[in-house]
Amino acid sequence: MIIISSILENIAMTNQASDTWDKIRQQFDSSPYPRIALDNSPKNNANLLFIHNLVSAYYLRTQKVIDTKDKLILDAGCGTGYKSLVLAEANPGAKIVGVDISTESVALARKRLEYHGFDNAEFHVLSIEELPNLGQQFDYINCDEVLYILPDPVGALQAMKGVLKPDGIIRSNLHSYINRFRLFCAQKAFKMMGLMDGNPEEFEIDIVVETIKSLKDNITVKSTTWQQSYDGENRKELVLMNYLFQEDKGYSIPDLFAFVKAADLEFISMVNWRMWDLRILFKEPDNLPAFLGMSLPEISTEERLQLFELFHPVHRLLDFWCGHPERPQSFLPYSEWNDSDWQRAKVHIHPQLKTDKFKTDLINCIKESKVFPISQYLSQLDQLLVIDSSIAICLLSLLEQPQEINSVVERWKQFRPIDLMTLQPIEPLEAFNTVQKILLDLESLDYVMIERSLGS
Repeated sequence: MIIISSILENIAMTNQASDTWDKIRQQFDSSPYPRIALDNSPKNNANLLFIHNLVSAYYLRTQKVIDTKDKLILDAGCGTGYKSLVLAEANPGAKIVGVDISTESVALARKRLEYHGFDNAEFHVLSIEELPNLGQQFDYINCDEVLYILPDPVGALQAMKGVLKPDGIIRSNLHSYINRFRLFCAQKAFKMMGLMDGNPEEFEIDIVVETIKSLKDNITVKSTTWQQSYDGENRKELVLMNYLFQEDKGYSIPDLFAFVKAADLEFISMVNWRMWDLRILFKEPDNLPAFLGMSLPEISTEERLQLFELFHPVHRLLDFWCGHPERPQSFLPYSEWNDSDWQRAKVHIHPQLKTDKFKTDLINCIKESKVFPISQYLSQLDQLLVIDSSIAICLLSLLEQPQEINSVVERWKQFRPIDLMTLQPIEPLEAFNTVQKILLDLESLDYVMIERSLGS
């Protein structure tokens, strides 16, 4: 009897998983996502390209700058291919492979990449669990806006790990339960009304819009979730992906870490890690309350992130990078570099700054001896950052090729040989220390990357 019961349970679980997949597939076949125009290009969206550039994630983990040429990138759950296009634009020379369970979405993804001239891409109608069927190992896997709708997030992470190269990186995300709580309340209400029993269509969408609009403005679900755009041109997509999103689920920071651990992966960082810094929540980040000031250095990364979310749940996505554990290489923090390390260091400018507009504006800034608002071209924080002409001229040389730090210092000295206060020549050590500090400030905000040479 026990054996029969176990078999029946397995059959029920299989049927339930099959029903789940059918609901998800139907929703995205009838309303492929995202509904972004075919000719829409991300070329000028430096921040979006930054997130999807392999260089960003690899440098964060290894303090090494890699070449994207011939890298193999998987877009797992590619939808209509807009993120596949972003990955292609952000990683010149890389091959893009996209998979999705929606036949209609895959057809649009293939068409999108062809439209924008990327012939080094292929797309397959395939679930994440079937990734081994591709017979390929990937340098980078992008699984964006997918994991939270899957019945088994750990199984999905394990499937991706199985096709990830030893030094590869996975980017994925979960919906935050705390941030999205009111929408989950709305979803549950509309499930009770039977609007998600099948695949929601225009009839169900009309009922949602009519119901929400008819509520008083101060009713919690309306005041916290409703936007006028939900009744505008893109209302079908917005209503479906929020109020009627099949299998949408919310998770917490502890859930994220538990999933990564269960999949035998290593957490690397949140993708927008600077926006998860607990200190930015306080009026005086460098003068925290005594208890936090003493305990913060001792608590784990998971606890820091959980505290942030409990205090300020503004992030819809728990967006993270992870990879194989016990990687062979690690890096030495800058604070532990010796003089020899610094003398041999090589400086790179972030690839997303290598644009014609950035170069032209930089040259004009130098010619006119103006400050240069570098944060207008790439910024992961909502703050203005400017650099003066002496640093701008150093960045100009980095646009051509990476430079050893001594070369950057010499270029800076040519532009500023005299101490403006004493009118005396600037000493070599003073020049080096000045440029070193500026480069570290720029590196901390991703404008430049500094590699430590391991040679003699």
